[in-house]
Amino acid sequence: QVQLVESGGGAVQAGNSLTLSCVAHGDITKITGMGWYRRVEGAQREVVAHIGISGVPTYGNFVRGRFTLAKDNTEKAVFHLMDILSPEETGVYFCQVYFYQDYGSGAAGMMLWGEGAQLVVSS
Repeated sequence: QVQLVESGGGAVQAGNSLTLSCVAHGDITKITGMGWYRRVEGAQREVVAHIGISGVPTYGNFVRGRFTLAKDNTEKAVFHLMDILSPEETGVYFCQVYFYQDYGSGAAGMMLWGEGAQLVVSS
């Protein structure tokens, strides 16, 4: 059984920062992708930040240098610093992971979503 534990959501004022954390627990031998997506009002779910097997993070176009995504040494957790937040970024932020339980065996990987962390940015 694999679980994602998300933390760090909450309420902040516009212009301030917030850090989201996501930790994967369970039977995992390899994570090849991990990151955060969001669903804000009037928009479909979109990628915010993601780290693939290269280890280099990529970001949604709207980020414009404000966010930083990093993995920890276990490579089963990501920490996402979001700075200069605006009220339009109020929404639900979801952690996503693509993992293997028997990496290298030829078995397929699996994708898992977290339950979501609510973020409210007030003006």
